[in-house]
Amino acid sequence: MKKMIGTSLLLFGVIAFGQSKEDSLQFRKISTEILNNGKGYAELKELTKTIGHRLSGSEAYEKSVQWAEQKLRDAGADKVWLQEVTIPVWVRGKESLHIKTSGGTWKNIKMLSLGNSERTGGKDVFGEIIMVKSMEEYDLLPAEKVKDKIVFFNYPFNQENVQTFISYRDAGAYRRTAASLTAKKGGKFAIIRSLSSAFDDVPHTGNMRYDENVSKIPAVTIGSTSADELESLLKAHSVTAKLNSNCGMKGEKLSHSVIGEISGKKDQSVIVVGGHLDSWDVGEGAHDDGAGIVQSIEVLRTFKKLGIQNNHTIRAVCFANEENGTKGGKQYGKTVKEKNEKHLFAIESDAGGYSPRGISLEMNDDHRNQIKSWGHLFLPYGVYNFEGKYSGSDIAPLHEMGVPTAELVPEPQRYFDIHHTAEDTFEKVNRRELLLGATVMTQLIYMIDKNW
Repeated sequence: MKKMIGTSLLLFGVIAFGQSKEDSLQFRKISTEILNNGKGYAELKELTKTIGHRLSGSEAYEKSVQWAEQKLRDAGADKVWLQEVTIPVWVRGKESLHIKTSGGTWKNIKMLSLGNSERTGGKDVFGEIIMVKSMEEYDLLPAEKVKDKIVFFNYPFNQENVQTFISYRDAGAYRRTAASLTAKKGGKFAIIRSLSSAFDDVPHTGNMRYDENVSKIPAVTIGSTSADELESLLKAHSVTAKLNSNCGMKGEKLSHSVIGEISGKKDQSVIVVGGHLDSWDVGEGAHDDGAGIVQSIEVLRTFKKLGIQNNHTIRAVCFANEENGTKGGKQYGKTVKEKNEKHLFAIESDAGGYSPRGISLEMNDDHRNQIKSWGHLFLPYGVYNFEGKYSGSDIAPLHEMGVPTAELVPEPQRYFDIHHTAEDTFEKVNRRELLLGATVMTQLIYMIDKNW
């Protein structure tokens, strides 16, 4: 009996070693193909330099839909289609922010209105600035101290966290809620310190929300340098602000997500890889999320180029409206439910085009442990971190349906220097780093397709 068990274990080990070697060789083929012949970097240049930023509802976004449709066809997708999505339309008009001390002159401050913020109607709105450095400090202020004032939420990005997304989530509450918090106590508008890891004067935009039961007032953001200067002024002087903004919502319109797929040879169960096609209306949306779009297209192209016979359908989704509504992801999830499509797995790339360092896994322990057992295959490509338990907002509806979801985790130290700013341009993306991210996504999809 002992001899039989020993022989069985040896045979299992030989088979496992053979499979691991086969997978390692396939990983190498994928890497070699993408790093030598990958189209993603050139396609990102087209997207960012020919079309530029792509806010949902804009003419540029509609051009990007046509662009993505063609690129998926060029990649060899068996089927490409547009999925209708009703999206909110927000437009950034002319805007300005000035401050002055008592007896001083007006000074222009670099700023951006937050996405979905209300306008001032083309009128100047004046008020004295009061500063708070935390939600707790603001909560202690009586309403009479806030009424008719401008509230400056000067909450800094926490530099102590090595994982910068922790700091981003922490500070994000201020961006989302500052306007409604200010309105509840009768303030005129809100200023927030940008959610930025950089020490510069570049304002970062991003989505904000309104509570239904309070008036909608404007919210704007300023860069770190301006925030520090304003803090210093407020410690010594009374400071007045003047805001003029023509930003605002302009209803809804019909738009599209773009989808392409390679049919499965075994069954039509779906494996999703994706990113969001829209961006904010400043910069070029290169890291956020042009990178994720071209990486997802690269997955399909590589499967076709290498002749990998996928068991299940591999589907690349270029989601609409992630930035100011997540309507594309919600519509995709709704359609999956209506069609009763079986989805095995979904991964999104929406954290920049820097070197891949990990894969965050939002799934049960059995699936998580299986993917972690492949860690030795990914290690030569710089990927070692499988500890995260989150995934992208576009695939959240799939996760809510019980689908295992994941997110590519690139090197995070530079991302929030340029996130949602005019600095997010093609020049900030490195070809090898971008294509390594596409490599790792393709390798993971290969393993999921083979083993699930």
